[in-house]
Amino acid sequence: MSDAKKTEQIEAPVEEESNVEENLGLTKALDTYRKLIDRKDLVEPLTEKEQDSLERKIKEIEEREVVERIEEHDPMEIPCEKNKITIGPPTLTRFEKARIMGARALQLSQGAPPFIPIPKTARISLDISMEELEQRVIPITIRRVLPNGDYQNIPIDYFEK
Repeated sequence: MSDAKKTEQIEAPVEEESNVEENLGLTKALDTYRKLIDRKDLVEPLTEKEQDSLERKIKEIEEREVVERIEEHDPMEIPCEKNKITIGPPTLTRFEKARIMGARALQLSQGAPPFIPIPKTARISLDISMEELEQRVIPITIRRVLPNGDYQNIPIDYFEK
C-alpha cells in the first residue's frame, strides 16, 4: 500500500534567465521612453519625421555597450600641493563644521583641556568649540573622498576663513 502512495517528482528544465532579464529591463526602459516621447504631443500624434527620429534614438540606445564590470581601483591619496585644496570647496562645508564642533564640544564636556582661554561669553562647551574653530587652533585634518575612493587629507589651516 505504501508503494501506491509514492509520487513521482518531475524537475522542470532550468532556462538561462540572465539574458532574458537584461532584455526585459531594456525593453521596459525603451517602452517607457517611447511613452514619454508620445505624451509630449497629446494634442497631435507624432509626424513621420518625429517617429523616424524616435526609432533612430531607440535603435541607438539598443546598440549601446552595457558596462557590467567595474575595473578595480586602488584608492590613493591626492597630495596637497602648495596648500591647495583640489577636492571640494576651499572653505569648510557646513557638514564639516558641524562634525568638528560637535566632536570638539563632546571632548570639552568630557574634561579635555581647551586650546584657547575660555571666553566670558561662553556658556556651554559648544561655544568654546566654535571659538576654537574660528581661530583654527584645533589640530584636525579633514579627509575628502571622491566616488572612486581617491582622497585628500587637508589640514584645517589650509581652509579659508
